[in-house]
Amino acid sequence: MKTKSFYLTLILLFFAIKGSAQTDTLIVKTVPKKGLLKQAILPLGLLTAGVLISNSAFEKSLQKDIRNGVGNDFSTHSDDYILGIPIIQLYAADAFGIKAKNHWFDQSKNLILALLLTNVITVTLKKNIHKTRPNGDPDAESFPSGHTSNAFTTATVLYEEFKDTSPLLAYSGYVFATTTGALRMANNKHYLSDVLAGAGIGILVTEVIYSFDPIIKWNPFKKTTRVTLFPQLGDNQKGVYACIQF
Repeated sequence: MKTKSFYLTLILLFFAIKGSAQTDTLIVKTVPKKGLLKQAILPLGLLTAGVLISNSAFEKSLQKDIRNGVGNDFSTHSDDYILGIPIIQLYAADAFGIKAKNHWFDQSKNLILALLLTNVITVTLKKNIHKTRPNGDPDAESFPSGHTSNAFTTATVLYEEFKDTSPLLAYSGYVFATTTGALRMANNKHYLSDVLAGAGIGILVTEVIYSFDPIIKWNPFKKTTRVTLFPQLGDNQKGVYACIQF
């Protein structure tokens, strides 16, 4: 009960901060969009559901059924890579000239900030909650799922950028994010509650960033016409090759 009270306190704290920002317009010049509350319903619902079923008999039984279904020796590293596919989609769409909400540099600012904040929140919760993973890993960092929170962060950035111009592309990121969460459970690294909470955090953080738009509108690449990014994978190195056209 003490742990769940901690979760619920975080949710109430978010509402308190958001409500204060909306009413104190004399002090805060950049207020969130009116639609933020509506956008927050889904992620807060996911986070709340994760809190309520955490450590329950239901999720432990479900996890057992999943492992029996895929096989108790099932293991894959695909979830380490699938979570980054929405990032590739984002910059590939820019390279092919698909119209986005923001310039590629502004997209990158929002993406980096969202990932940084998501990871701070996720890691902080992991360290304070100490929930044991279903595989019994001694790190006790099961709640929430970091892979899932990052996957839904990148998917939501993709959604925000292309929801008005290419809905199919915008929603496709969530397919990979959901797959990431499912694989974390299949790998016996996380319970359902961990995945639901991770998804909620990733979506919520990204929506807040896009609503508040806290980054200064400084963009030294505003006049560039196109940026092309190519992933480079070698035996001893990994990186990204960038080509910018002015």
